[in-house]
Amino acid sequence: MYFVCRWREESPFSKRVVTVPDATVLDWFRRGWDHDDPDGWIDSELGGHVYGLDSIFEEVRKRNLPRPETVDELRELLNEYLWVEGDDEGSFIRLGEHALRVRTDDDEVDLAYYFIDDEAAAASPDRLAFLLHDTWPLPVDAAAPGAVFSHGVPVRTVRLAPPGPESVFSVRLCWESPDTDRNLDLAGAVVFPGLTLPGLAAHLRAVDDPAAHHWPHDARLLRALVAPGEEDVGPALERYAGLPGYAPSPAWINPVPTQDVLHPAMLQSLPSERPAESLIRLDAHIAQVARYIDGFFGCDQWFLFDTRWAAAHPDLARSLLRYAAHWDPYEA
Repeated sequence: MYFVCRWREESPFSKRVVTVPDATVLDWFRRGWDHDDPDGWIDSELGGHVYGLDSIFEEVRKRNLPRPETVDELRELLNEYLWVEGDDEGSFIRLGEHALRVRTDDDEVDLAYYFIDDEAAAASPDRLAFLLHDTWPLPVDAAAPGAVFSHGVPVRTVRLAPPGPESVFSVRLCWESPDTDRNLDLAGAVVFPGLTLPGLAAHLRAVDDPAAHHWPHDARLLRALVAPGEEDVGPALERYAGLPGYAPSPAWINPVPTQDVLHPAMLQSLPSERPAESLIRLDAHIAQVARYIDGFFGCDQWFLFDTRWAAAHPDLARSLLRYAAHWDPYEA
């Protein structure tokens, strides 16, 4: 069974993925139910601290709660005694037969953690593949021209080219989304229909400023990072990887439509080198960035990929799009 903590983790993906020997979620909780040191047990079992998870085991000790025999009994106990924080706490603990999804916050950022058994992972790779993936970077091979990919996930559309069979998708995962001011309530990916990744930069620069002013924030940010004359997005993502701080939008993204561009003075003000902890991988049909923020927040991520990459990795692509649409992979 898998455990995933989506938080300020020390990994390029800002998540921790570990495996535990139990066959089901119920089995794992039953095995630790009467443990004398819940904090220590969780740390050793799950690779570190999990915010709030120890609360159910502390309540077991204080109240002498009975060990659950069924998933329904475990659900009742979690709903009653597992500590979560948020505006809608009643919907933040979701336990089914094969998976537990929990959302809370640590007063700094939102976080979520998941127990996913092997049966669930095998049954829904289009929802869970990216959640369970822990190796940087994502695979980079792509399908041949003419490959088809249907995503089936809510996305936001920016039209730069005539309609066509291929598209570019932009997924940015940041700690304080400009669309929602949260890091789990993301607005979803952006799609650029009619393009492949090698042609994206030129089309971004060719759009009139007033039209671009109404785009989703991530599309505006990408356009601003592309300098005049650049033919691919690689240099833009290099600039992004070097941006300092955790703010999701650099201060020089000006709200005035005619100034929402990367001027030479702005370009000169950017760091000449990205932090050594920032990672970037640029390939023909997928570009990946893990931008290092600091030792507290870790990294944020930006993925740009087109239909040819998605057709070669449909489960990863769909699950990544879902990751940007809802904290619960079964929801989007």
